[in-house]
Order: sequence, then structure tokens, then C-alpha cells
Amino acid sequence: MIFNKDKDSIILRSFMQYVFIFIFLASCQSTNKREMNSKTNTNIYNQKVNAPDGTTIDFKDLKDKVILVVNTATQCGLTPQFNGLEQLYQTYENDGLVVIGFPCNQFMGQEPLTNETMIETCKINHGVTFPLTEKIEVNGKNTHPVYKYLKEELGGFLGSKIKWNFTKFLIDKNGIPVKRYAPTTKPIEMENDIRKLLGLE
Repeated sequence: MIFNKDKDSIILRSFMQYVFIFIFLASCQSTNKREMNSKTNTNIYNQKVNAPDGTTIDFKDLKDKVILVVNTATQCGLTPQFNGLEQLYQTYENDGLVVIGFPCNQFMGQEPLTNETMIETCKINHGVTFPLTEKIEVNGKNTHPVYKYLKEELGGFLGSKIKWNFTKFLIDKNGIPVKRYAPTTKPIEMENDIRKLLGLE
């Protein structure tokens, strides 16, 4: 078989240009969405979620708070992030930070525990005192309304789908989602953004 190097090179360059354009447009779409929400003041305050004990966490009760939403799992390689999330919560709770963990078992079954066992495991192993919800789904037809809203407001890299445990959404004091962080982003790496939203910088 005879290969045409010039032709193959052109095809490769065209493919790479296509990939670049796709990524650029996806980024622009996400940025434009955030700007639109800021202008129209679309916020999270009409959302609710159940706690493990069946009580309701109502986001309208969190007005004037900075909210950090995280989908969590107790048997994931990123589970140690619970410690960093708790540290942020302890440090800035009195300044108006609320951290809410949304346990999810959709990623390789890494949250198999019952709601009750999960709560105890987080407290014992990681000292978690910030609120946790009942187990929910973040992707698919049963996606919880909170995550439908967040994914619509802040699409991620190459699409809005949640890619893994410990994807994070930061919401300002007006209830507007302002930034989405990858699962591998450590809680400490978000501290400056949190301080700015709290008015500490």
C-alpha cells in the first residue's frame, strides 16, 4: 500500500482544526450561558432536595450564601477530597459558605452505601459536618432537578454531562452558578474564588 504523506498531513491538520473549533465553540457556549444568566438573574433558589432523613433542603433558605455543590462518593479514589471540603466549610462557614454533598452511585458503583451508613461513614472517616443529601443521579433520565439546572447553566468541557465524582459547582450570593470545577480540582484550589465571592478579598 502506498501512502501519500502530503495528503495524510492535510487530513491530519484538517482533523485537528475541527477538534480545536469544536472545543472553542463549546467553551464559548458555556461562557455565553453564564453571561446570559447574570443578565437575566436566573438563580438556584427555586430548587429543593431531600436530606437523608427525609427533610427538605430548600435553596431559597440559602439566599446571601455562597454555595458549593459537589457530587460525592465514599469509595472513590477522590474520596479524600471530603477532608478538604470539610476544611473549607469549617474555615468559611461563619463568613457565609455552605457546602452541600450530593452522593451519587452512577460512577462504577462507588457510592453503594445506604443513606444512613453513608452519613456515618463520612462523619467517622472524614469528619464531615456539612450537609449531605439523599443519594441522587446526576446524569440520565433520572437526573435530579438541581443537576439539570446546574448543567444547563454551566456546561463542562466537551459537554455538560457530569464526568465523574467530585465535580464541583460554585454559586454566588445571588444564587447564580459562576464556576464549574473538574473532579480532580482539589478543594484548596478553589479557596481564592470562594474568598472573592464571600467579599474577603
